[in-house]
Amino acid sequence: MTQSPSSTGTQTQPGPASDHIDALLHENRVIAPSDAFRERARYSTQDYDRLYRQSLDDPDTFWSGVAGELHWFTPWTQVLDWQPPHAQWFVGGQTNIAFNALDRNVARGLGDKRAVVWEGEDGEVRTFTYAELLREVKRAANALLALGVQAGDRVTLYLPLVPEAAIAMLACARIGAVHSVVFGGFSVSALADRITDAQSRVLITADAGQRRGALVNLKANADAAAALAPGLEKMLVVCRADCDAPMQEGRDVFWHDALNAASDDHEAQALDSEHPLFILYTSGSTGKPKGVQHTTGGYMVGTYLTTQAVFDLRDDDVYWCTADVGWITGHSYSVYGPLLNGATVVMYEGAPNHPDWGRFWDVVQKHRVTILYTAPTAIRAIMRQGDELPASRDLSSLRLLGSVGEPINPEAWMWYYRVIGGERCPVVDTWWQTETGSIMLTTLPGAHASKPGSAGLPMFGIEPAIMTHTGEELGPDDGGLLVIKRPWPSMLRTVYGDDERYRKTYWGEIEGVYFAGDGARRDRDGYITVTGRVDDVLNVSGHRLGTMEIESALVSHPSVSEAAVVGRPDDVKGECVVAFVLPQGDRTIDPAELRAHVSREIGALARPDAIYVADALPKTRSGKIMRRFLRQIAAGKEIQGDTSTLEDPGVLDRIAATDPV
Repeated sequence: MTQSPSSTGTQTQPGPASDHIDALLHENRVIAPSDAFRERARYSTQDYDRLYRQSLDDPDTFWSGVAGELHWFTPWTQVLDWQPPHAQWFVGGQTNIAFNALDRNVARGLGDKRAVVWEGEDGEVRTFTYAELLREVKRAANALLALGVQAGDRVTLYLPLVPEAAIAMLACARIGAVHSVVFGGFSVSALADRITDAQSRVLITADAGQRRGALVNLKANADAAAALAPGLEKMLVVCRADCDAPMQEGRDVFWHDALNAASDDHEAQALDSEHPLFILYTSGSTGKPKGVQHTTGGYMVGTYLTTQAVFDLRDDDVYWCTADVGWITGHSYSVYGPLLNGATVVMYEGAPNHPDWGRFWDVVQKHRVTILYTAPTAIRAIMRQGDELPASRDLSSLRLLGSVGEPINPEAWMWYYRVIGGERCPVVDTWWQTETGSIMLTTLPGAHASKPGSAGLPMFGIEPAIMTHTGEELGPDDGGLLVIKRPWPSMLRTVYGDDERYRKTYWGEIEGVYFAGDGARRDRDGYITVTGRVDDVLNVSGHRLGTMEIESALVSHPSVSEAAVVGRPDDVKGECVVAFVLPQGDRTIDPAELRAHVSREIGALARPDAIYVADALPKTRSGKIMRRFLRQIAAGKEIQGDTSTLEDPGVLDRIAATDPV
């Protein structure tokens, strides 16, 4: 239920510029789960309080209990060996995440249950039961072994979102090979850099992928990248289109040929808990790619627990996370977490607006999806089209909604809750990172009320704090740096090939704690609101302002559907606020009215000096807004940097040709 409409206030006394982030936007709406949902939920408020306290006070007992629900070939002898900043979890234990996701579930009687329901952009549907998926993974594991892949070798994946992507990941995990998934939207040079950095000898790609009715020629990109990566020896090619890709003799093998020649008899390899599972390169990086390395046991335990708890997962759920497996969300919550829990997972290959903006709701209606986990950028883009398309579909199967990828502004949260969830589905906003491996902050849906725009409370075993650069903990409603004070099982172990970079980037900012790179504030109820990347914080007249709060204020105006805010150097203020806004439907944006609205919502300090009214924002295919390009436009500079990952590269020229108001 909704208690009261949002109201705002301004904090007028900022702290030192290097320490405090002004908390301007205060959201007072509180949405509690229904009594019916609460009565059936996995966790009550009392359960959360008891287990969270145990996870901090007696972590060995807590984590042993969770890990003990999974299969181990050899039990661990020590839960945690913490030698800052390096952690080893479940020391001495041997396990296999693919075995736990597949063999274990088949042994539990789930062999005939649907594991993956895949829908292509062209409408093709393929379904795999747990037994069928296990058979395919065994064949893929044997095919990799036949190519000479051994435990510890790195294998790069460059694929569309097809079932073979998940099969390849699980096959690598089964034999102990380290997979490195590169998002299919990345450029030739980005792919080559990642192959070279990981020292991959094998690349798994596809002839093409489908996107908005067109074919994306992945094999051509893979061939060009291979020419720049001399260490690459073999290429497995999945047929997604017409199987007419040029093949290099002696190097290239069709996926179907390799699997047809392989046996479906294979025993999963017992791997040390700390055996590397995958490397995932952070998106938007500059210079040398930063390969975040995760290991087997701790990541398995973290994704298993959070999928079960955060999504209130039940045996009959049909679960859909819209993320591509090229991102950490796809790793943790499209593949590993749900399959470890024996869930039925929906995968959709294409864009949310093909053939129209109702495609997501077609998928929900067709497959009777019960849990939907998607990004705020997708929510805002669909919201911009109005309520008619979702209203014309049957969304009654939905019982839980989730948000991931960046802070969600309160108005988009409320639209998601009202229009998509029919005011009956709890919304779990989640904060976590590639580096954390699993969800760190959220509201457990049966245990807690939600506050629109706030990530919420810490997950089990997570001890967050809001600090200054000197390590001083800040009080309620005082914005600062979001840190984690103790290790957790699914944490990254290092940056591949560059441990010093790991130490400096994540543990060198504030002594003794993990620095997430985000600003945040905690309210008096303990709920944490993430205010955006610290790199995106604006210094305006001595005040440090988080971009998320200004963007939320802009989007709360009925004429605005999406907004992105950046800073522009200013001789007087230090930086001034520049806003890029998209109109809601056919509405006209009045700049004077919008500036006045921002002043009323969060104070005159945040009022934009310049407003660009655009038809789109520069986003990657995963929905991430590329603010660095907007900063260049705001400063009147030429666009520099790799734009190949943008969904619509032409958007930059259109915005640059627009006069700000």
